Amino acid sequence: MPVIDSRFSVLSEDFANDPYRFFAALREYAPVHHEPAIDSYFVSRYQDVKQVLTEHELFSTEMLTVRAEPVMRGRVLAQMTGAEHTAKRKIVVRAFTGPALRDQIHAIRANAAELIEPFLSRGRLDLVNDFGKPFGVHVTLDVLGLDKEDWQQIAVWHGGVAEFITSVVLTPERRRHCLDCAEQLEAYLVPVIEQRRRNPGHDLISRLCTAEFDGIAMSNRDVTALIINVLVAATEPADKTLALLFKHLVDHPEQMEQVRRDPDLLTAAIAETLRFTPPVQLIPRQVEKDVTVAGTTIAAGAVVFCMIGAANRDPDAFDAPDTFDIHRPDLGTARSFTAAAQHLAFGTGLHQCVGAAFARAEIETVAAMLLPLLDQVRHAPGSRYRETGLYTRGPAALPLEFTPVTGGVGCA
Repeated sequence: MPVIDSRFSVLSEDFANDPYRFFAALREYAPVHHEPAIDSYFVSRYQDVKQVLTEHELFSTEMLTVRAEPVMRGRVLAQMTGAEHTAKRKIVVRAFTGPALRDQIHAIRANAAELIEPFLSRGRLDLVNDFGKPFGVHVTLDVLGLDKEDWQQIAVWHGGVAEFITSVVLTPERRRHCLDCAEQLEAYLVPVIEQRRRNPGHDLISRLCTAEFDGIAMSNRDVTALIINVLVAATEPADKTLALLFKHLVDHPEQMEQVRRDPDLLTAAIAETLRFTPPVQLIPRQVEKDVTVAGTTIAAGAVVFCMIGAANRDPDAFDAPDTFDIHRPDLGTARSFTAAAQHLAFGTGLHQCVGAAFARAEIETVAAMLLPLLDQVRHAPGSRYRETGLYTRGPAALPLEFTPVTGGVGCA
């Protein structure tokens, strides 16, 4: 176990290379770690993280005014409370559940089939860059009702927005780049919003344009912020979760074989992936009045980062937490994509991720398609695995080899 001393920093290269090796020491010796360079606190124990995420009066989302609103071009769901939060969350949730979700599963299958097709006969692909990243953007554009022909440009703008939100430290140059991306994305969206107001369809943008709050239609800025909110939230973790799922199954061939034999185990494999390596590693909150957490007093106004990866590996919450085990009895697969989830990959409380059901359907659908196609799947020889990201984290690449498929997706 690495030693946590006065020189330790969450912002260090050592931590960036492998944060998981530091989590046990943080939980034991520095459960509330202060990072002086950014004057913020990092909370790592499961119960403390849960407290920060559920005590909304004490730990607010006020810091999103600075961390998200400039690139979202308006207030996002996580900043809202009361009746406004309830009404607008309901609009977005409705777009990712029930009949809407059933329609989206068709789009998920179609996008996956189209993107995987060119690689099947080759018997090799990079699951992150060849498939996962374009797949995440394509599916989200379908949900929103945006033109997929523009996906590469939208992906660049989305990348700038995501960088702004997920960077703990940002240089002035990168900040300007991110704000430029957000402004260009807003300029792209406003004519679409105006067109959907005139001729609404069945897509999410149309629903937002025709929805009312307190009898008043949402402004273009309100709608823009919610669109960008969905775009970032739906695409940012998608490629990471899929790649991490396959990495863990390839690394645990006996569990891979069990999932292949019993497809019902796939949901447990996804839930365990989210617990073991959550794509969203940090969730920030602002302290509203002086509070003591794990014996450390934190002053009002301070920013606290909940370390989701560390909390999900806390032995007080999970047995043998550093072991990937799709059969673990303390995971609670059936509730892993609901507000009652034991793991914290979707957050918890009032601002828990609205897209949990969609995330499950998306990863479950595409993984169920890919597993039979990627027969004898294995890491490509000579490939070196590397993860990146402090706020959101996933493989930089995942080169895989498998038995080539002749005849395309339809013959699988």
